[in-house]
Amino acid sequence: MNENTLDLQEIRKRLDEIDSQMVALFEERMNVCGQVAEFKISTGKPVFDGEREQQKIEAVTAMVEDSFDKQAVKELFTQMMTMSRRLQYRLLAEHGLVADSGFRAVKELNKDKVRVVYQGVEGAYSHEAAIQYFGENASMYHVPAWEDAMKDVEDGKADYAVLPIENSSAGSVIANYDLLIKYHNYIVAEVFLPVNHALLGLQDADIESVTTVFSHPQALMQCSEYLNSNSEWKQISVENTAVAAKKVLEEGDPGQAAVASEIAGKLYNLKVLKSSINHNRNNTTRFIILSREAVYREDAGKISISFEVPHTSGSLYTMLSNFIYNGVNMMMIESRPIPGKNWEYRFFVDIEGNMGDASVQNALKGIEEEASNMRILGNY
Repeated sequence: MNENTLDLQEIRKRLDEIDSQMVALFEERMNVCGQVAEFKISTGKPVFDGEREQQKIEAVTAMVEDSFDKQAVKELFTQMMTMSRRLQYRLLAEHGLVADSGFRAVKELNKDKVRVVYQGVEGAYSHEAAIQYFGENASMYHVPAWEDAMKDVEDGKADYAVLPIENSSAGSVIANYDLLIKYHNYIVAEVFLPVNHALLGLQDADIESVTTVFSHPQALMQCSEYLNSNSEWKQISVENTAVAAKKVLEEGDPGQAAVASEIAGKLYNLKVLKSSINHNRNNTTRFIILSREAVYREDAGKISISFEVPHTSGSLYTMLSNFIYNGVNMMMIESRPIPGKNWEYRFFVDIEGNMGDASVQNALKGIEEEASNMRILGNY
């Protein structure tokens, strides 16, 4: 064993000693933080005190000179204060001081004699999703735009709306995330609908006669490999796939075709010119069912929330650590620009859990205190 090896062992021994002292001090610090929580519980003060934390960061970074050390100390104490807040939130939860979600648990959603609205026309995928969830005998009607559906639910004209929110190949339906904020409706269920696009034409048409193809922009994207291989075809976007099928039927031009479901083809008496033209054979669209009532099934296992964070380094991590600390699994995160606030974003997050779970309540309490404009969009 050479001298360098002996020196390294001595250094590691010293580090072990320092680490032991740090752990003991950390435990002592967390015990004191528990006392702070007890004080806040008795006085009703909020856990998060941004001004106090900023003062603490400035104080500890002033104790070191080196710029690298200043940043390291800032990161260390920011993380310790984050853990302190998590402890305090847990203690608040143990005292029953959890976020009041305003939601009511129910055994089953009411599907009896309800009105369901979807966007598009009969034969649209939203129509199929509505049938899949509510059954063929439910009272359904359609509106021209997604926003019309949201408005009808908020105004009480419909009991439920069916909206697409995500596709496995084309991604999120961004416009509908914005509508979740604009209208105070709640996600109460979701439906996964396999998407199988076909090229539809008039009964006397054939592929050789096609010059123009109509469909929803996402459907055109999902079938882009096939459609782009026919470079002479003009691709035109319309409101949805069923509108495209209806347009082909009404205009009676054998040069026009639609990308839509075969069910829409049967409904509008169109011929399947080519089946299964979407390049992703596992293509699935997730639809959400929305109600104006803040209810959730007792067996619900997913929660959707939205929140805004300051445009500062580490703010999103700090928010998401509420899930990490409480052992809550995050399933999805999406961001949208906040209108009127340059370079600031609203985040949409899906997590596993039920609002009756203590760990979920604790995580939501932390985000409610620390984030701006936090909303629970639904538990389903």
